[in-house]
Formats: sequence, structure tokens, C-alpha cells
Amino acid sequence: MVKRTEPIKVLVVDDSAVMRNILTQILNDDAAIRVVGIARNGQDALQKLSRLSPDVVTMDVEMPVMDGLTAVKKIMAVNPVPVIMLSGLTARGTRETIEALEAGAVDFITKPAPGAGVEDLASTLTTKVKGAASAAVQKCTSGGRQDVIPVRSYSQTGLFSVVIIGTSTGGPSALQQVIPKFPRTFSVPIIVVQHMPPGFTGPLAERLDKSSELKVKEAANGDEVMRGTVLVAPAGKQLLLEKNAGTVKILLKDNVNYQTLFKPSVDVTMTSAANTFQSRTLGVILTGMGNDGTQGATLIKEKGGTVIAQDEESCVVYGMPRAVFEAGQTNAVFPLVKISQEVIRLV
Repeated sequence: MVKRTEPIKVLVVDDSAVMRNILTQILNDDAAIRVVGIARNGQDALQKLSRLSPDVVTMDVEMPVMDGLTAVKKIMAVNPVPVIMLSGLTARGTRETIEALEAGAVDFITKPAPGAGVEDLASTLTTKVKGAASAAVQKCTSGGRQDVIPVRSYSQTGLFSVVIIGTSTGGPSALQQVIPKFPRTFSVPIIVVQHMPPGFTGPLAERLDKSSELKVKEAANGDEVMRGTVLVAPAGKQLLLEKNAGTVKILLKDNVNYQTLFKPSVDVTMTSAANTFQSRTLGVILTGMGNDGTQGATLIKEKGGTVIAQDEESCVVYGMPRAVFEAGQTNAVFPLVKISQEVIRLV
């Protein structure tokens, strides 16, 4: 990756003058970032986009004249640029944030509650802006390469009992291109681990359920892991699997004996799946920042299971798949458009 020499140019879009000022001050306090403009709504942002040529746009969800969701769809259709959504924890805010992520926004941040400090917002905002600046929004929406890049031969086909999909930045959009492609007759349960704060994994599951033949739901404690079902790990919890009397059920915990920054963590769930299903575990690593999933994928391979990953060209952020690939723990790498058909073929 080429190191940037110029500050990241940001366009701040929010209907609140107070919030615009807060965001601008936070971003300009970081020497690696420079706010090049502000906009009061989506329409204002679209008019300023071509003139200012920002590297990243921060976009409020709920605004008059043109809301953030509508603006994101127009930006991605005309002049794709990495967009970070700023969402309130309202029903409309969470729903439209998920839709914006599906439409091409690369990430999102929840606004602080009224009266709360902005210290956490400052740290999160600058980190996500820096990550978004290198996101490949065009490559993600175009579907990437169509060829297959073999890494190692498969240890098995047709012998899997569970599929674990791990993803982070760019995940909601990627999952909409994977989960709905599974037929109603798909014979193996799927568990999805998507990095998200509390309040968003439920709406994500509902959106996926509406567009899928399989039943998609946010996992609850004690849910049976069964065929025909996609379980989405709830934010704020660690999802483990527990085998008892011939059935495997979901066990949700606040904390586990594993050092991780994420709740849910891909490593935690993949490790639990590998210990439960051994060689019958199929791991899938999709777009995302960081290296969560590498340790879990390593154990899946040690137990004789299989791991496939999304290729660099179709990722929004080639972090998690890169980490697993460079650790030598992938059996094969595929563009996003071929992930589902490869899982179907293997199962």
C-alpha cells in the first residue's frame, strides 16, 4: 500500500449545525485529515461532491430535503466515493443505515446520545475515516474478478455440517450478494459473524431474511443450529456452539477466555465451530478491516476443515481476507460473485 503524503479530504454532511461543527473540529484536529467542505443535506452534498472531490464523505442518515440513504444511492450510481454513515439509534436510523451499507456505504458510526461526551466519537471517527480512505467502493460494486485463484487443494467436498461466514467493513453489502443466492434446499446451517455495534445486527438479519429463501434471524441463546437457517451473531455478545444430546445450540456470552476487541468475534465463533464440528467446518472470510478470523481459520484447517476467502479486487477493505491468506490458511480465494456458488458446490 502506498503511504499517503496529502491529508485525507473529507466532506461533512449533516443537517445539524452543531454536529457539523463537532465533526469538523474532530477531523481537523487530526493532521492526517482535512475537512474540505460541509453540506446541510444530501442534495447539497451532491452539488458539492464533484467540485470538492473529497476522499471520504461522512453522511448523516436522517436529514430533510434529501436523506442520507437517498444520497448514498445517487453517489454510488454517479460518482462513487467512500461514505461513512452517522446514525442515531432510532428504528428509522438503524434500518436506513443497513440499507445505505447495502447500497455501497463502507461503514457507519452511531451518534453519541444527547448530553454524552464526544471522546469516543473522536477516536472512532478518525480511525474509520482513515480506513475508508483506502476502501475500494467501485471494485466492490462491480463484483471484481470472475476467475478463480486456487491456493491449495480441497481436503473434502460434501462433508460439511456448518458454514461460518466472518466479515466486517463492507460486510452488509457483501452478505446481500451471498446469502440470498442460497436455495431453500441448502442442507447446512450458516452462521454469520458481522462486526457491528448493538442495535444493528437485528435489522441486518431482517433485511437479509426479506431477500433470501433461507430463514435468516438474529441468533438467540439456545437456538438450535439447523439446516435451512442462517443465524446472525448478535452485536455485543460472543457466539459459541454447544453440543448436547445430539443437537448443537447457540450459547451467547458477554465475555469469553479469548483476547479480542470484537463482540461478536469471528475468531471466537470459528474456534467454537471447529472444536464442535471438527473437519466438517467450512469457514468463509469476506471483506473487512483487521485480522479477526485468522486464528479461527487456522484451527478450522488444523481440524481438517476448509477455509475460502474473498479476493482483493472485490473487497471493500482487503484486511481480514488478506490476513488469512498471508497466514497460509485459505484453501482457495474467489471474487465475491462466486463465493455462494462455491459454498453450494462444496456442501
